[in-house]
Amino acid sequence: MTDASRPTTDITLLGRSYVIACEPDQQAKLERAARYLDRAMSGIQAQSKLLGTERIAIMAALNITHELLEALDAQRAGERSLDELSARLERALADAAPQR
Repeated sequence: MTDASRPTTDITLLGRSYVIACEPDQQAKLERAARYLDRAMSGIQAQSKLLGTERIAIMAALNITHELLEALDAQRAGERSLDELSARLERALADAAPQR
């Protein structure tokens, strides 16, 4: 597929429009991600009007990455907790099983 025939989607970040290559079945996810990024960037811009767009984008990327890593850590902790509970349950069931 050539670049001219690739499907695209328009997104807006800090009032500026961008055309992004995107398959139609991924459009809703891209638009959701763009809204999230725009909110993050707008929040940073509101705190300091003196920052340039590039610096705002970098700060937003770092903040979002931090959020993602925190969520992944929480998910891993939850999975470890479930593994421990599962092991305890298996031991309890094995201990309660009638001896032959």
